[in-house]
Amino acid sequence: MLFARIYKAIIPAVVVFFLQSGLVFALEIEDGFGSARKIESKHFVVYYTPQLDIAGLVQRLNISPSDRLLAGQAINRGGPYESELAEMLDTLFMQVCDILDMQLYSFQGNIKICQDSGQLNKIYNGLFNRGLTANSFYVYSFNTVYISKDSFTREILGHEIAHAIISHYFVVQPPIKIQEILAQYTEYNLRKSK
Repeated sequence: MLFARIYKAIIPAVVVFFLQSGLVFALEIEDGFGSARKIESKHFVVYYTPQLDIAGLVQRLNISPSDRLLAGQAINRGGPYESELAEMLDTLFMQVCDILDMQLYSFQGNIKICQDSGQLNKIYNGLFNRGLTANSFYVYSFNTVYISKDSFTREILGHEIAHAIISHYFVVQPPIKIQEILAQYTEYNLRKSK
């Protein structure tokens, strides 16, 4: 009886302690996007520094009107580049879902676009305490894709979006090697469909 009372009192305190510790850890990581601008789409919130050229990002992403139609989206012309980028990202998300045959209709994630690979590497080093060997990366615990503006192409971004979809589709996470094979398969299909 006494053990049950102690158990009921200690377990909630321990849970609260770990939740607060996790929250403090998440707040301690400074990724440089505290004063970033943001664009919201149906599936993503995109953070970027004011120095980035949104028109250039739209051009680099290179999602065509036919891609939008095939993804079941309307073609809107003449809007600001921010809304065009948001629509393109949602189209890319739908393409990646189709390639993987994993539909996530209520998915909402983050994309943080770094000014250059130096900023990207600094963020990766701050998170994982080691150097980055890729052009982009996805962090499941933050539900965030980090990518540099120079790597902002539909193939590379599609690869990272595939990681996000895989991470949220399965109840039990597949092994990292399987996730990487599926993400590379997605990237291959996006390159092939150019």
